[in-house]
Amino acid sequence: MKPQLLIGALQSGGGKTTVTMGLLRALRRKGLQVQPFKCGPDYIDTRFHAVATGCDSVNLDTWLASDAHVHDVYARYGAGAEACVVEGMMGLFDGYERMQGSSAEIAQLLDIPVLLVVSARSTAYTVAALLHGVKTFRPGLRLAGVVFNQVGSPRHARLLQQACDDAGLRCFGFLPKSEGLEIPSRHLGLTLAAEEQMNAWIDRAADLVEQHLDLRGLLEACSCPFAAPAPAEAPAPGNLRIAVARDAAFNFIYRENLDRLSALGSVSFFSPLAGDPLPEADLVYLPGGYPELFARELASQERTMAQLRAYAEAGGRVLAECGGMIYLSSLVCVGEGSFRMCGVLPFTATMEGARLQLGYRRLVDAAGRTWQGHEFHYSRLSDPAALPSVAQQFDVRGEAVSTPLYRYKNVIAGYTHLYWGESEFLYLWD
Repeated sequence: MKPQLLIGALQSGGGKTTVTMGLLRALRRKGLQVQPFKCGPDYIDTRFHAVATGCDSVNLDTWLASDAHVHDVYARYGAGAEACVVEGMMGLFDGYERMQGSSAEIAQLLDIPVLLVVSARSTAYTVAALLHGVKTFRPGLRLAGVVFNQVGSPRHARLLQQACDDAGLRCFGFLPKSEGLEIPSRHLGLTLAAEEQMNAWIDRAADLVEQHLDLRGLLEACSCPFAAPAPAEAPAPGNLRIAVARDAAFNFIYRENLDRLSALGSVSFFSPLAGDPLPEADLVYLPGGYPELFARELASQERTMAQLRAYAEAGGRVLAECGGMIYLSSLVCVGEGSFRMCGVLPFTATMEGARLQLGYRRLVDAAGRTWQGHEFHYSRLSDPAALPSVAQQFDVRGEAVSTPLYRYKNVIAGYTHLYWGESEFLYLWD
């Protein structure tokens, strides 16, 4: 038995992240070892979780992975924790196709209770009808109760409590309207200043959670049996040397991906932003991030770029995703000017005239092998046809999308962030 819960909301912007971060930090203050998780493909909120708890957060996504894999990941990472907290995404029932991939689906898959965060900014007793609808919409969903956010007064709180009573749901507290609790920009990178700003905001959220929520009652209500991970035979360790870029410019990394790389050999990290030398490697992973925010600094580290260029030209295996692909390109154009990058790929990346491109992706190569991933970026390539695509990508409806996957020698590059938690990763280079 241990406290386990998924924090969901009726819509984005309802206070889900505030409650999640405040609860994670409040539990850490109590001395509990907390394992955070995030529904969906988000690799930014997981960084907030890590700052709040000191523990890497893990993605749970039924598009990127099978139900069995999601269940196994939750069991493995949660086994050593004293509490497991899952932050949902979007609205509770919002998935890529109706409920498929939604927070509610994951809560049912894991059989854990849901804490519903409701913004009370423009409603009072009417919320009883909404709560009744959520409670009865999917009978298999375990609703532990409700937390209200943006509550204006004691009278407002009484009306909301009456709504909970009449809907047959427990209320665990009311967070008041608070000035200065705006979420810090999710696009700050992993700089020291950004982490200090995140910490200050998380502490403020934790103070509110401790003052206004019934934490003891919530933990008791959400305490339920934890399904221990099934025993598995440890794979024979590989002997590959794997170098992973990780710093403020490159940090969009799925934790489970790193664990899979570790099974292939030894993993070492380096910082292109700091000008670290490229480690001796049989494989280099350049994940996504914010190279456009640090273009001037990256361009100044000529030694690291020259080493990556020499490694790639000699046939070294490289996987470069989104920001990693931009870093390997010839040039990046941002508001303050144009900066030379590694020059491995014949592209110019630009932020000018770019629009958000996002969505789940399924990649199919010429041999019919498939990978699952997610596309999220604002930049674009001014010359995307400079190399041919080696895979066709499809969206969740099975419709073809134009996003390419490039190969130059043994460099694999594209905008899609791949998830290989249960895939044969090295098949990318076959």
